[in-house]
Amino acid sequence: MKTLAPHDRPREKLQRLGAAALGDNELLAIVLGHGTRCASALDLGNAVLTAFGGVHGLVRAAHQAVKRVPGIGEARAAQILAAVEIGRRTLTHAGRERVQFTTPRAAAEFLLPQYGNRPVEQFGVVLLDTKHRVLRTAVLSIGTLDASIVHPREVFREAAMAGAGRIVLFHNHPSGDPRPSDDDVRLTARMVAAGMLMGIDVIDHVILADVRYYSFREEGTFRFGANAVL
Repeated sequence: MKTLAPHDRPREKLQRLGAAALGDNELLAIVLGHGTRCASALDLGNAVLTAFGGVHGLVRAAHQAVKRVPGIGEARAAQILAAVEIGRRTLTHAGRERVQFTTPRAAAEFLLPQYGNRPVEQFGVVLLDTKHRVLRTAVLSIGTLDASIVHPREVFREAAMAGAGRIVLFHNHPSGDPRPSDDDVRLTARMVAAGMLMGIDVIDHVILADVRYYSFREEGTFRFGANAVL
């Protein structure tokens, strides 16, 4: 970056104009800190963005894939993915007030930034109080979703431990298509029935796929618990 005028270098540009004025490659250059003998930090930032189709692709990237970009390696890959994760968390932890799910879309908007772009399928549950405010989120299974792997016992144990009165099930589709499979439908039916027996309402099952979602409640696929009003 020695060929750039001092005021055009990413760090100086950020100080002068603010972070929003920088391009994705310039922000990555700052995260990386410095380049290698053969490439500047800006060159490395460009190489990473090219390898993953832009900054959005980094959300799905695994450490092993990032470190294989020439000039990156283990430490720089960790720096990049840590920065991506910080950005993801800022979208899911906004302020001190607990998030309240008033609509299926509100649930999806809470979950999409954190789970919509995961490279492997994850199944989890959002635990809510009786006013539909988020207590916490728990991931219960990573890998291919299967009704025999995800058992109601694990789901409702988490709910009981948190003192949750309502729960929202969720999982992601790495394919980018949020439409439910037959297994998704069977699993949802099983969980709704178990919730009715346990006295803990399953108020929705949300499937996340990149920036899109499918809500079983929104689509009217199931009759949820009597108290499960969204």
